[in-house]
Amino acid sequence: MDEIAREPEVRRAPDATGAIDVAAPPGRVYELISDLAGLADVAEEFSGGQWLDAPGLRVGARFRGANRRGGRSWSTVATVTDAEPGRRFAFEVHSMGLPVSRWQYDVEPSGTGCRVTESTWDRRPAWFRPLSALATGVRDRATQNRHNIEATLAKLKQVAERD
Repeated sequence: MDEIAREPEVRRAPDATGAIDVAAPPGRVYELISDLAGLADVAEEFSGGQWLDAPGLRVGARFRGANRRGGRSWSTVATVTDAEPGRRFAFEVHSMGLPVSRWQYDVEPSGTGCRVTESTWDRRPAWFRPLSALATGVRDRATQNRHNIEATLAKLKQVAERD
């Protein structure tokens, strides 16, 4: 039942998305985005995480994510939904037991390396949005996420191409 309930969320268009070409192998990019420390190095608001289950990247694994924006910080719990090396890393985010978002990174091989697409779907209940705005300092989450994705992809490109 849970899988069926989640399916329409993923199929609708993302609330924010962006893509960038990276002159690095898809496997290298996947390593960066699927490693919590690597993702924290490039992500705009995600500042780190800790695996809650046995360490190891796999579908169903959960991690506590630390997030920061300016002087505000908050944590969430995420569950890995996709872990396809060199292709896709995705996770569903919850806060206080409520759905918050889905984040997805798609990596496609290209002639010069790969194309990375980062997408997010806002899954917060309408009544929860004002509360989360107080915690994060962001009223317009879709616009902020578009800016965050642009910055994250630029940093990802820089790090992946440097190595």
